[in-house]
Amino acid sequence: ITALAVLVLILAAATGGVIADRVLGISLLDKIFPGKSTIDRKIVSEESVVIKVAEDVSPSVVTVSVETPARRVLQLNPLGGFSSRVEGGTPQDIGTGFIVSSDGLIVTNKHVVSSAQGAKYKVITKDDKEYEVTQVSRDPSNDIAILKIDATGLKPVELGESSNLKVGQFVVAIGTALGEFRHTVTTGVISGLGRGITAGSIFEGYVERLDNVIQTDAAINPGNSGGPLLNSVGQVIGINVAIAQGAQNIGFAIPVDTLKSALSQYNSTGSFPAKGYLGVEYQMISQDAAELNSVPQGAYVVRVVAGSPAEVGGIRAQDIITKIDGEELSSDNTLGDVVSKKKPGDVLQLEIWRNNQAIKLTLTLSEFSQ
Repeated sequence: ITALAVLVLILAAATGGVIADRVLGISLLDKIFPGKSTIDRKIVSEESVVIKVAEDVSPSVVTVSVETPARRVLQLNPLGGFSSRVEGGTPQDIGTGFIVSSDGLIVTNKHVVSSAQGAKYKVITKDDKEYEVTQVSRDPSNDIAILKIDATGLKPVELGESSNLKVGQFVVAIGTALGEFRHTVTTGVISGLGRGITAGSIFEGYVERLDNVIQTDAAINPGNSGGPLLNSVGQVIGINVAIAQGAQNIGFAIPVDTLKSALSQYNSTGSFPAKGYLGVEYQMISQDAAELNSVPQGAYVVRVVAGSPAEVGGIRAQDIITKIDGEELSSDNTLGDVVSKKKPGDVLQLEIWRNNQAIKLTLTLSEFSQ
């Protein structure tokens, strides 16, 4: 009888525990041992989020590869004489992209596909299928490019929103880290919003400031450029674009709302509008810096691109451009902001501060050669 009573008590306790846990949502074990099971469930939940995002989105992420014409390069041998080596001629993974339409539209960064003429681009999907890129459309002012491949039935990403992002929000990045490790998944948070960075290179003939980018501590390396930055439900909220040189865990992404605007323009016309090209590398002088150095606010010219409208129009390194068409330049209204509103062929009236004197220049913008 005693054994039977004990068995009945055990069954009653077990049944009650099940009912409390499944029906009432009360875990008796959590009440008795509150630490371990709660932490374990949280860890499993976080892992599940990352795993699901990676599984759902990875088929829509591609590696971008380039093959440049082979050429022989001479180099000085330290022991005397010259030696030579061959550059190019073999495919090399250079960046990341993601599918935005089932019929073969891929988004990446403009700087990923900025190689010289003769370069051939491919994209490689998660299942190792390779596709030749048949068309490249570039939007250099936003560092965005759209690649076209001949394919159907592809799985596009879901585009989210970037207007409602919060600092501290969880994010996932997927990309070809270091141009070698395809479909690398990293996690982090949004570290800052509204950052400003410089993109492009004077050696490409184009330098532009990207404003309002997302800062994240998710590990982003060379090769991740052009890949998606994702929220916890797998929506794209940004395009990974750059890392801070000499720093750790500081990466940047172009907000997805900027991409949506570019895609709308592309889908309407099949291309991006022509951009006015000036041809300078510059740094903005803040009001405090201007007062400290007894110079006006404006864009301090670091370098001038050879053969550019800036050089033809008489702009020199160390000039300070203070006004364009009567519009004052400042940290809140940069040179890039003003030039981005202009078109090729527009004639600009510039006011320059040079050697403690104000001078005026007139120049004509050309079209940026993509």
